[in-house]
Amino acid sequence: MRVEDPAALRFILQDDIYLLQGDKASIAQAPATSVADVSEPVFEKEGQMPSLAAPTLPPADTVTTTPPQPPTTAAAPGTISPALQITVTQTPDTQFNYMGGNKKQFLIITHYPTEDFIAADHLAALQNILKRKDYDIDDVAILNIAKATVTTVTDIVTYFKPEKLLILGEAAVPAGMGMPPVNQYKKMKNGVFLRSFSFDEMMSSTDNKKVFWEQMKNL
Repeated sequence: MRVEDPAALRFILQDDIYLLQGDKASIAQAPATSVADVSEPVFEKEGQMPSLAAPTLPPADTVTTTPPQPPTTAAAPGTISPALQITVTQTPDTQFNYMGGNKKQFLIITHYPTEDFIAADHLAALQNILKRKDYDIDDVAILNIAKATVTTVTDIVTYFKPEKLLILGEAAVPAGMGMPPVNQYKKMKNGVFLRSFSFDEMMSSTDNKKVFWEQMKNL
């Protein structure tokens, strides 16, 4: 290693240095280097490691302490400034209270203002009919539209996704569906639906019972 100024060797080498007689004269003529001259970092080349020496502080009575301030960053384009954040509360999907498990996407819509889903004697008759078609209550969903908070056909079909839809009575027709003809099959997106008599209409008429059963055999 070649050093232009022999006096700089004491800042590079940690071991004792033995100088020749000729070098002693050069050192004697060299100007003294104070610690202050080397305490400040010198960057001769880009990327050079800065000095880790502690900076020289001014006297205590001249030091001014400034509390640290949080960094200010400009909001990225398309984002909302923190001061303008709006809390958005997402509402849950529409829910329905119904009887059954809807395992086979068979929806039955009733209309009973004084019952939760269907009158007890009507339920017994419905179960006998479903049994003949190899269905039980877990296979169907019984929705009482008189007690439902959402009654539009779009919301009902979206929620239940029925492949078969049975509407028991004119009063049970969902809003927005129009009035389907009685006891006539109609196609829907994923299956068929049938509007038939209500159980009140069937319980008082043997003919209505027969017509209903004939339609149910093919549903």
